Amino acid sequence: MRGATRLRDALQVPRIWKYRALSTCRRVTGKGIVHQPMLLLGSGAIVIGRDVRFGWPTSPEFHTGYLHLEAAVPDAVIEIGDEAEINNNAYIKSEGAGIHIGARALLGSNVQILDSDFHDLHPDRRRGGRPAMAPVHLEENVFIGDGTKILKGVTIGRDSVVGAGSVVTRSIPAGVIAAGNPARVVRDLVDAEDRAVAAR
Repeated sequence: MRGATRLRDALQVPRIWKYRALSTCRRVTGKGIVHQPMLLLGSGAIVIGRDVRFGWPTSPEFHTGYLHLEAAVPDAVIEIGDEAEINNNAYIKSEGAGIHIGARALLGSNVQILDSDFHDLHPDRRRGGRPAMAPVHLEENVFIGDGTKILKGVTIGRDSVVGAGSVVTRSIPAGVIAAGNPARVVRDLVDAEDRAVAAR
């Protein structure tokens, strides 16, 4: 087991350094615990809290993928709270409205978070027009399933869970489970059965 871990690290460390060398964002605060390579791009700011984990050695695409964080313009900010964990191949891009990921959040593999449409939707203005943007907030201790896409203007309330493969286009309140495309609330996180067990 130790030999496999040493081999894994020996193979991954050069990739981590390569992506660090390719990164262009100069306004990065904090480092995190980096297991999978991270590409940090843009002229904005990326703020990484204490003990944030990037990548997970036993999840798919660990050895082939990378995490992409991009604060594309000077006003863009991506903030990641203390002890958040972001699994393999996450794609997080701010074009100015801003993205905040709360403390202790868990993000599955291949999660995407975007605060912009990136192009004007009208066909005559699709190139060179002004895209719609709005900030994204993931509150503390949220759990986002694999392959979820979170779009502009969304707030996901504290402790809530979003099921794998969901597309989140509207805000989700605290303390619920949501899923689907578009994602909607399925039930309270603590339902009547959970309350009965807790009361025993």
